Amino acid sequence: MVFVLAGTIAFVPVAGFSSNDAAKTAGKKVFDAHATAFSYFFEDSDMDFHFGNLILGSIVNHGAEVGEAFYAASHIKDGDAASWQDEWYKLAQRVEARGQRSLARGHKVSARDQLQRAAYYYRFSILSILPHDPRFKDRALTFRGLMKKAGGLFDPALEYIEIPFEGTLLPGYFRKATAGDRRSKTLIMIGGGETFAEDLFFYIAPQAYARGYNFMTVDLPGQGLLPLKGKVFRADAHVPMRAVIDYALSRSDVDPERLAAYGISGGGGFVPQAAMHDPRIKAIAMSSAVVDAYPLFETMPVTQATKDEINSWSSFHGNIVKVINWRWGVPMDEPSALVEANRGFSFDPAQVTVPALLIVGEGEYKSEETKRQQMLCMDKLPNPRKKLVITPSNEGASNHCIMENRSIVGQVLFDWLDEVFAQ
Repeated sequence: MVFVLAGTIAFVPVAGFSSNDAAKTAGKKVFDAHATAFSYFFEDSDMDFHFGNLILGSIVNHGAEVGEAFYAASHIKDGDAASWQDEWYKLAQRVEARGQRSLARGHKVSARDQLQRAAYYYRFSILSILPHDPRFKDRALTFRGLMKKAGGLFDPALEYIEIPFEGTLLPGYFRKATAGDRRSKTLIMIGGGETFAEDLFFYIAPQAYARGYNFMTVDLPGQGLLPLKGKVFRADAHVPMRAVIDYALSRSDVDPERLAAYGISGGGGFVPQAAMHDPRIKAIAMSSAVVDAYPLFETMPVTQATKDEINSWSSFHGNIVKVINWRWGVPMDEPSALVEANRGFSFDPAQVTVPALLIVGEGEYKSEETKRQQMLCMDKLPNPRKKLVITPSNEGASNHCIMENRSIVGQVLFDWLDEVFAQ
């Protein structure tokens, strides 16, 4: 085993984790996956997590601008959901208008840069909007439409894709590494309990194609807008993942011998579970490994909160939790139901035979349950090309999914993949 001190948790998995293993978590300390190593701007911890990690973290990949982000933040009432929704929406409209003017005048690079950023501001604005509010779907369709428009201005283009699956479509994006049909290394990225495919594009896509990788991402059941169609999270994530792999390998520009999958948050369970069942995946990475989601959810403060504690939550935090409940198909006002909903979301590391990389932020690695599951995974993975990297707090790479330092994630992930695919 290789351990590099340089960690994260995740949210989801399926089959192979014993009841005895789960019993070992009894008495474990509660750990908040949305805790941050330091404060970014807001006193409300959940709002601060999303601002510092999701938003500021995306700047390196052109998802936001410093001035725009802090202007919006300075006008948001701390912890207030409606204020958050309104300020990001107004900013999105301003940036979109700027991009549309450039597009109308034929300035494609300027239009691309403004429109992709406007799309992501619209995405930020739906955080804390409840799913049955018409604005949730309307704004999501708006940012998806803008990403499609911006995608056509990339060279090669960022393609919008839809993969048929069980009577619906799994939406996503594909960008080839080079023009033409030359077969290239390919990274498929999968998110977790709160993600849209667009989040994953802004997480690491530019780092992928800068290194000669095709980049692909999709919404699985439970993600994006799919719960509106009744497609909530499911324990057999390998089933929709098979459809994703089928699509990837149907393309002439994908090298089937250099196909990797990377999962963050719940994707840290979806991806290894898919690799258990599908040998066409040649390498995997996880931030971090979710060997069993059930005991992880048992340690989350939201699932242990009393009625009085829930009533004390800010409107922003309360709505964030409600949306997560909705994605799991449990009553929105019963966060404790998330624990039982995650029973069976597990994978057996002993059956994951491909090279595997675990990346965990140092702050998240302080969770006893997260650490236990990383150790269990490393111990049982049979392939000698396995590695655990704990990214350091003193380089600003400490939090859940390490969204706050995507350059370090790109370095760790792609340096490792390059070495694996070179062998």
